[in-house]
Amino acid sequence: MLYDQDLQQLLKVILIVVGAILPIVNPIGSAPMFLAMTRGADSATRRTLARHIAVNSFLLLMGSLILGNFVLRLFGLSIPVVQLAGGLVLCGLGWKLLSDDAPAAPVATGPPDMQAITRAFYPLTLPLTVDPGAISVAITIGANHAHSIETLLVAIVGGTIGVVIIALTVWLAYRYAERVSMWLGHTKMMAVLRLSAFIVLCIGVQIAWNGVKALLEELQAPAPAATNRGK
Repeated sequence: MLYDQDLQQLLKVILIVVGAILPIVNPIGSAPMFLAMTRGADSATRRTLARHIAVNSFLLLMGSLILGNFVLRLFGLSIPVVQLAGGLVLCGLGWKLLSDDAPAAPVATGPPDMQAITRAFYPLTLPLTVDPGAISVAITIGANHAHSIETLLVAIVGGTIGVVIIALTVWLAYRYAERVSMWLGHTKMMAVLRLSAFIVLCIGVQIAWNGVKALLEELQAPAPAATNRGK
């Protein structure tokens, strides 16, 4: 009976993590921008980048799930501040891709692993793949701490499995993005890229606006002392 409850809890955590974070990460929608930001790179470099981005995405999401709330408290930050700052960064990335008509500079020649190390985390993992919205959702999910060691272990295992599924989806989308681009052709791919860049810009505005609204609500909220004096 206890085993069935643990299994149900495990499946529940996996579905929550995948269902809440995967639509925000949206690897399929980010794949055209991954190609645009790696123009000039060969297939081997892109395969290496896809692998490193998937690993970085796993580490970043797991860190947000487990340690995100602690890190924010350590530095005195709030989720609305992270949303505002990250949303502005995402807006800048979307605007750059939307208005960039000139061909991108080719990636420097060299071993593919060196290119992956220098470009895989920023900006290809953060903020392109795992944006501030995904990080804030992961922190929110991780903030719901379990009430016992057993449920905590189940939550950690379920969260790990869910993040692994998301990372595998990222790897598959980026790994085969070049083949999809060749199948679509240059004209259709450019149209998809412009649409994806505009969506990224809109997402950045929405994330930043959510942060602004939350901060304004904190300013407008009455202080507890003032409320008591009013009574």
